[in-house]
Formats: sequence, C-alpha cells, structure tokens
Amino acid sequence: MSYNWGPHYIMPTEVIKKYSGNVQMREEYDAELLRKEMDDLGISGAVDRVTNPWYYRCKGAETWVKIGESSDAGNNFAVRWDTTCLANGDYEILGMMHVTIKSGERESILARQNIVTVNVEN
Repeated sequence: MSYNWGPHYIMPTEVIKKYSGNVQMREEYDAELLRKEMDDLGISGAVDRVTNPWYYRCKGAETWVKIGESSDAGNNFAVRWDTTCLANGDYEILGMMHVTIKSGERESILARQNIVTVNVEN
C-alpha cells in the first residue's frame, strides 16, 4: 500500500489565484505516513535528511527549470520564486522531495513529487 506522505504544497494564501513578483514556495510532509511507507517497503532506520528542490515550467512544456532547493523543514522547505521575468500565463510548479534514511552504513532514499498549476500575472 502506498501512503501519501508528501510533499504537500502550501498555498501562500487561501484566496490567491494569480502569482506576481516574488512568491514564497513552501511544502510539508507527514512523518507518520512516511514511517508507514518505510515499514511497508521494509526500510528501517532514521530520517537523516529531507531535501526539496523546486522547479517550474510553462503549462504543456516538457522541460523543468529549477527555482531553488531547501532542506529547511522548520521553514517548510521555503524557496522564493521570482516571476517578474516570466510571461503571463499558466505554469506548473514541481516540488520533488527526497528523504534520506540511514541505518548504520546503509542509506536509502525515497522520493515523491507534487505538481500544481498556477497563473502568473505580472
């Protein structure tokens, strides 16, 4: 069974429909569901590191462009996205979360992604 432990995109506000200027991207994950997923996969050990790189692309495009990367779980893996040089339109944002688990000398990495569509209007 697969558990949706994350990443879960956090909207800047409940009412925002359009992004303009500098936008703070944030995500979170559910540690309890991550542990259940690890148990189901037979992976034991302690979470050593969680990293969240961020990407964007025009909706329908093939190539992702990196926005930035964060390992700061206490700040919800926040990264600022400057939209001022982008053309107005629909974009997709990809949050790709990597969880590194260590058990002695053994290292395992689990990864999940979340894609949301936003509208940029500068």
